[in-house]
Amino acid sequence: MDNIKNYVQQNKERFINELIELLKIPSVSADSAYAQDVINTADAVKASLEKAGCSFVEICETPGYPIVFGEHIIDKNLPTVLVYGHYDVQPPDPMELWTSPPFEPVIKTTEIHPEGAIFARGACDDKGQMYMHVKAFEYMIQSNSLPCNVKFMIEGEEEVGSKSLGWFVERNQEKLSCDVILISDTGMISNQQPSITTGLRGLSYVEVEVTGPNRDLHSGLYGGAVANPINVLTKMIASLHDENNHITIPGFYDKVEELSTAERAEMAKAPFSLDKYKQALDIADVYGETGYVTNERNSIRPTLDVNGIWGGYTGEGAKTVIASKAYAKISMRLVPNQDWEEITELFKNHFESISPKAVKVKVTPHHGGQGYVTPIDSIGYKAANKAYTETFGVQAIPVRSGGSIPIVALFEKELKSKTILMGFGLDSDAIHSPNEHFGVFNYLKGIETIPLFYKYFVELSK
Repeated sequence: MDNIKNYVQQNKERFINELIELLKIPSVSADSAYAQDVINTADAVKASLEKAGCSFVEICETPGYPIVFGEHIIDKNLPTVLVYGHYDVQPPDPMELWTSPPFEPVIKTTEIHPEGAIFARGACDDKGQMYMHVKAFEYMIQSNSLPCNVKFMIEGEEEVGSKSLGWFVERNQEKLSCDVILISDTGMISNQQPSITTGLRGLSYVEVEVTGPNRDLHSGLYGGAVANPINVLTKMIASLHDENNHITIPGFYDKVEELSTAERAEMAKAPFSLDKYKQALDIADVYGETGYVTNERNSIRPTLDVNGIWGGYTGEGAKTVIASKAYAKISMRLVPNQDWEEITELFKNHFESISPKAVKVKVTPHHGGQGYVTPIDSIGYKAANKAYTETFGVQAIPVRSGGSIPIVALFEKELKSKTILMGFGLDSDAIHSPNEHFGVFNYLKGIETIPLFYKYFVELSK
């Protein structure tokens, strides 16, 4: 343990500077304007794996953005760890809310991160957390302490639904064969209390379009006589929840897993302050499905949220029109047993059925994925817990996350391997939001902890 700490301290500035250089590249996969930047980032990840000591690294072409694959096989009789991460990032919008440019990383101190945090798009999700694995691998190579084989699969489409990953995994099962999959794309409770994510919600993401008249109309001449698509869309969206914030789509809850009272009581043991939660978000009160507390609403219950809505005139000043079209993007977070394709179809059928005849409705599915629950009695989980316990001084707590990593279920189906989610980010790191950041403490602590996972995984596998 002292050897790891010493290595991290000796190389601290280099580790931070290397990550900063990676964060400068605007690898926004959702916007084709950044296509070359995404490809450049793949090249940078390839170079970092080669420099860290991988014996083989390649850029693997896919129907979309490339996947970086690397491996270091020391003995085929030893276990193999497959590290997954992604090098693409979310769009930085809205730009005006950033306190520093999203692709010009800076280190700032905060109340939670007195030793500093790196502010940049992708700092926590997922470049910073992915790069921890590269540096942890570097340490194990430099110290000749790598106890098993390791493979890396770093993709560039996670933020747009990992469109090409399934294609790649299905065609490269032997190349990707492993004993456990290790991912750092989640968080932990706090810098004092580590946790291991044992459950992820699934996802169904759709776009809806409501069309009224064949052109924008004068709201004085036509108002009250012709359906306003924006008015209709907002009414339709409002009807998707009842007075208890229960989703009204028929069949939506048919396969929802109901946790027992004992399981919910176990979840409640995780440290949580509702007052601090409200204070951090600057809200007067929480809001959600009746009958469930905050940490249940955002992890073990399905949700439906509007992620964007637009139509008509939104420029400066006034323009009195009834828009011809209105649009919204809607995401549904799903719990285990809910099939995302089935839920997408249920949404489409329901949304079309509640549409008045005065408008036309189009529902376009974008992407989705299944939920996932991993057991806490596996060798991988036990190894991760021992690693966290050694570096943090306290045992990790198993938690279910509200987020989605659809590829985890895909990995289990195609590679027959369990996934361990060793996240080092915090809820306050503003991923997907302006001013995303990643604590220097968290980044370095991850590099310290990951080699211990390898050590204990091999020891427990014997």
